[in-house]
Amino acid sequence: MEKKSLFDKIWDAHVIQSIPDGPDVFFIDKHFIHEVTSPVAFLNLEKRGNKVMFPERTVATPDHNVPTIDQDKTIKDQLSRMQVERLRENCKRHGVELHDLGTDHHGIVHVIGPELGITQPGMTIVCGDSHTSTHGAFGTIAFGIGTSEVEMVFATQCIMQAKAKKMRITVDGELGKGITSKDIILYIIAQISASGGTGYFIEYAGSAITALSMEARMTICNMSIEMGARGGLIAPDETTFEYLKGKQYAPKGEEWDKAVAHWKTLKTDEGTVFDLEYHYNAEDIEPMITYGTNPGMGVKVKGNIPTTDGMNDSENKSYIKSLDYMGFKPGESLQGKKIDYVFVGSCTNGRIEDLRSVAQFVKGKKKADNITAWIVPGSREVEKMAIKEGIVQTLEEAGFKLRQPGCSACLAMNDDKIPSGKYAVSTSNRNFEGRQGPGSRTLLASPLTVAAVAITGVITDPRDFIEELVQEK
Repeated sequence: MEKKSLFDKIWDAHVIQSIPDGPDVFFIDKHFIHEVTSPVAFLNLEKRGNKVMFPERTVATPDHNVPTIDQDKTIKDQLSRMQVERLRENCKRHGVELHDLGTDHHGIVHVIGPELGITQPGMTIVCGDSHTSTHGAFGTIAFGIGTSEVEMVFATQCIMQAKAKKMRITVDGELGKGITSKDIILYIIAQISASGGTGYFIEYAGSAITALSMEARMTICNMSIEMGARGGLIAPDETTFEYLKGKQYAPKGEEWDKAVAHWKTLKTDEGTVFDLEYHYNAEDIEPMITYGTNPGMGVKVKGNIPTTDGMNDSENKSYIKSLDYMGFKPGESLQGKKIDYVFVGSCTNGRIEDLRSVAQFVKGKKKADNITAWIVPGSREVEKMAIKEGIVQTLEEAGFKLRQPGCSACLAMNDDKIPSGKYAVSTSNRNFEGRQGPGSRTLLASPLTVAAVAITGVITDPRDFIEELVQEK
């Protein structure tokens, strides 16, 4: 009997037709949409005289360029206002479920899917957003698509897609105190580069991965894209089932029991051969931070920026260009570098566990005077929990202010832009040139590292405050 990976099992169960020497016609269980990549898809759908084939399989929310203050007022930015209005109109016309601004379950699309229980093991999930891979934490095949493909899913609930190669990344051992899932994924990307996963779907495995919470697993899968992979996934287990149980869209009663029985079969067969495998020890991972202009340019917070030794002329030129943009030099240490902004949020680290870790770290302290801090919850649910748990009060006492849900400064499509030349240590997923605003300089790190930077005003290893840390479980 053929040995199959988790990826194989889900993929093969969703193939409608295989085209010889071509892609598969691939069925999509859930389609998430937002205000930026859906308007043209809806427009073209209607031009063809088509409707959304299965509206009950589509879920919408505005998130990418919505404001994070005064969400109860008219959106000032004309483009943002128009996109949100179009989303409302299109969802109403086609019968699509919308979690709008101000409603109980509004938030970043990749945050609300899991917290509502819409995301479930064994599904295929797409969205017009590259970080759809977040949902892979539940044992799903989830990936981003373009606007024309959004239209294709609207019309047919299928997509034309070639099957990716399979990679497995195993992380065994126990993480040290103050080391989080963000550090794991930044470490992996630094090891295999920002293009090392190109052409692959990645399964994450090993004792360090299975020990993580669901929210921490989402961070890992979210950034699979940042090593060039099509997506990433983690086999569902008791942690997954416990997270989903009782959620609004999760199965209930006998249906729950049936679902769990099926979900337990969603794992890679013993002896399955992958196209590529990597193995890492958790003990080797320390708090990480990026220094360049792609997520693969990362080092340990207490490490030094790599030198140009061994680089050819082309690599050297590109490397120096990146460091010049950041205002850094080869071989120098990042510790003690003055920072201007910190950002806690995004579909990578805007969940309640992220806010909890920041709040516990800053409790009883004050943020540095030179730091402007943006703390943006990933959803209204996260915002409500932060208020209820006293997190907001703790943050305010430390000089921070919680904003309202949205993608915010992750991609700076709204007003939350880092000014040109300023440094931001961010919990988001990308540090490309100008990603957080024209001329902005972004360093990616974990929420704990960001909290340490916010308090000291400079790049700091959070383990310097070791007695106050709570380990991610």
